[in-house]
Amino acid sequence: MITKNKVLIFAAYVLLTIVTLSAVIPLLILIGSSFSSEEALVKYGYSIFPRDFTLATYQYLWAAKDGVLRAYKMSIIVTVVGVLASAVMTVLFAYPLSRRDLPGNRIISFFLFFTMLFNGGLVPTYMVYTRLLNIKDTIFALIVPGLLMNAFYVIMMRTYIHSNISDDILEAAKIDGASEFRCLTKIVVPLSKPIIATISLMSTIAYWNNWQNGMYYIQSKTGLLGIQNFLMTVMNSTTALKYEQVSGTVFDHSAIPATGVRMALAVVAVLPILLIYPFFQKSFVKGITLGSVKG
Repeated sequence: MITKNKVLIFAAYVLLTIVTLSAVIPLLILIGSSFSSEEALVKYGYSIFPRDFTLATYQYLWAAKDGVLRAYKMSIIVTVVGVLASAVMTVLFAYPLSRRDLPGNRIISFFLFFTMLFNGGLVPTYMVYTRLLNIKDTIFALIVPGLLMNAFYVIMMRTYIHSNISDDILEAAKIDGASEFRCLTKIVVPLSKPIIATISLMSTIAYWNNWQNGMYYIQSKTGLLGIQNFLMTVMNSTTALKYEQVSGTVFDHSAIPATGVRMALAVVAVLPILLIYPFFQKSFVKGITLGSVKG
C-alpha cells in the first residue's frame, strides 16, 4: 500500500512542498518588491524582503485612486454578472445532457466536445462579435467572448450529475408530479452545490484575470476597462498614469516609482482572489474530486 510506504510518503511531501513554494515565493516576491524603493529595485532587483522599505508606491496609487477604483468597480461588475450568467447557462446546458433519454444526446455532446478542440480563429470570432452581434465598446464585450460558456465546465457539471444524483430520485419526483424544471431547481441544484461552487470559482478567476476582451473589443469607451487592463496599461507605459488628477494638479511624471507601482498594482489586482478562495476551498476540492470520477 502506498499509504504504508514511508519513502513514497516522504517523496510526496517533498514534491508538494516544492509545488507550494513555487506558488507562494513569487507572490511573496511581488509583495516584498511593492514595498521596496525604486532605487533599491533598480540596484538590487526583486526580493522577498523589502529593501529600503517605503510606502511611496501605495501612496501614489492612493493619489491616483480615481482610475484604480473605476477599474476595480468595472472588474467587480463584470465578474459578478459574468459568473452568475455562466453558472446558470452551464447548469441549464449540463442537466439535459445528463439525461440518458434525451434525444440526440450523443450528437450534442460531440459538438460540445468539438468546440474544445477547434474554433474559428481570432479574426472570424472578432468579426462575428463586432459586426454580427455588435457588442464592441459595450459591457457585453467583457462578459460574452470566450468566458460566458465553457464546454469544460459543462462536461464537469454533467459528469457530476451522472455520478452523484441517482436517476431513481428524479423518477420518484416525476411520479409525484414534479416537472423537469422543478427537478432541476429542487433536487439537482441543491445536490450539486460543490460542483457549482467549483465552476463559479474557476469562472471568477477567468473573469477577474481576463484582459484580452478589453484589449480586443473596447476601443473608445475606456471607462469600461477593468483592473487587469489598467495594470496592462501601467506595465506598458507608466506615462498613462501621469494624467491622473491629484488635488486638481497633474502628477509629476518624474516622481512616478515606475517599477514599484507595477508591483503594487499587481498586488491590488490579485488581492480579491486571495480573499475569496478560502471560502470556496472546501467545495472546490470536493467538486473537482467528485466531478471527475467518471467520463
